[in-house]
Amino acid sequence: MPSLNQFAYVAGTNNYKFGHNSIPNIPITNAPNDTNFERWAMLQDGSAYRLYFFKGSTNNIIYQFAFNGSSYEFGHNSIPELTLIDAPEDADASSLAMLYDGSDYRLYLRQLGESNQLYQFAWVAGSSTYKWGHNSIPKIPVTGFPDNADRNRWAMLHDGSAYRYYVMELGNNNKLLQGSFNGATNSYEYAFNSIPELNLVDTPSDSDLSQAGMLHDGRDYRFYFFKK
Repeated sequence: MPSLNQFAYVAGTNNYKFGHNSIPNIPITNAPNDTNFERWAMLQDGSAYRLYFFKGSTNNIIYQFAFNGSSYEFGHNSIPELTLIDAPEDADASSLAMLYDGSDYRLYLRQLGESNQLYQFAWVAGSSTYKWGHNSIPKIPVTGFPDNADRNRWAMLHDGSAYRYYVMELGNNNKLLQGSFNGATNSYEYAFNSIPELNLVDTPSDSDLSQAGMLHDGRDYRFYFFKK
């Protein structure tokens, strides 16, 4: 059964620690057979912890799961299937990030060949669609990150005050680089209003290190790897 290894930020440090203030491992249940476990993202919306996967090889259909108290269950307290609309032709659907900012559910894809450019979508209330540019800055640059940023391993969250962007470090499975959105420049800037470098502590050996998820639940900053 697929599952997630869960970490949380240890307040007053630079560390995310496996199992800290967390259920260490959380199963994923009732996933459709064509769930693409390689392309996923997470968010917390103030009431529910949510998990998303692309459907199979599609680039515009997403399955939605929510935490039911013991597992992330497909369709629980959720619109089971969501559709991305009006995506630019060069939107890269090989990975995604999502967050909830208190007003809008947001989804991000990178620009193909320009991983430092983010296309922003938002959920259209009352529908099952995420629309590019809806209630959004359509395209947002990511600036200032070091050359050793692994832009293929990235995640985002909103913590109630700041929109945050994270990438792992190339060749290092224990390091996160952090930036946040600067409204003066309309960009995600490395180290802006952020601890620039964060450490992952006690990562289980069964973690799939190829992608990560993050969220903030109003109390804790949380980080996730898939369990192999």
